[in-house]
Amino acid sequence: MTDARPGKIRARTCIGCRKRSSPADLLRMTVSGGLVLPDSGHRAPGRGAHLHPTTECFELAVRRKAFPRAFKVPGPLNVTGLQEYLAQRDSQYVRTV
Repeated sequence: MTDARPGKIRARTCIGCRKRSSPADLLRMTVSGGLVLPDSGHRAPGRGAHLHPTTECFELAVRRKAFPRAFKVPGPLNVTGLQEYLAQRDSQYVRTV
């Protein structure tokens, strides 16, 4: 696949800290049935949002109520699956370091 703009660097904004980063540095998420699900393969259909895979950015996004706004859906979303995914990822990272 060729890039439509060869000189343009791809960047996405974290919905937690609002900093721009490469898509490879961010975790893509999608919504399915009111659940926010991680999309580590960047292949799930539907609207995606990006978050640094840290508990700090996750907590900022929850506090700012950024999930419904990012996915353009009314009402609250269930983020427990994403929270468990990040907690598991953090515990694996701590064990390997």
